[in-house]
Amino acid sequence: MKTLALDYYKNWYSCSESIVKAASDKGYCSVDLVKLATPFSGGMSVGCICGALAGAQIVIGSIFEKEDAKLMSKELIKRFISYNKATCCKILSHGLDKGSAERRELCKNYVANTAEILEEMIKNKIYVQSNY
Repeated sequence: MKTLALDYYKNWYSCSESIVKAASDKGYCSVDLVKLATPFSGGMSVGCICGALAGAQIVIGSIFEKEDAKLMSKELIKRFISYNKATCCKILSHGLDKGSAERRELCKNYVANTAEILEEMIKNKIYVQSNY
């Protein structure tokens, strides 16, 4: 899934769209969700939560029942933070201009990392009840 997500991102899908499209290609969710992921790009277009992370949340919500989805969502965020230290697009992108080559280069790491975490969690239905 990581390779698929990176390929979509390199071909100008957004961060959130790349995650959802890759998950769709793997059969984890409907391709119709890619359109739903669009507004979550670039931290919901204002730099809030990382779009790759938001896309992963969409996938989780489409697969799992409410309580499992909540637990998996928390675990996804916990794992993302352990690798990246933040979830906010503005912080992660270090103030680089949206759409700049530097920012796209940086953000491809978040797309790859998120895709890897998400697929591992889906395959193993991993979630840990945390005190978030």
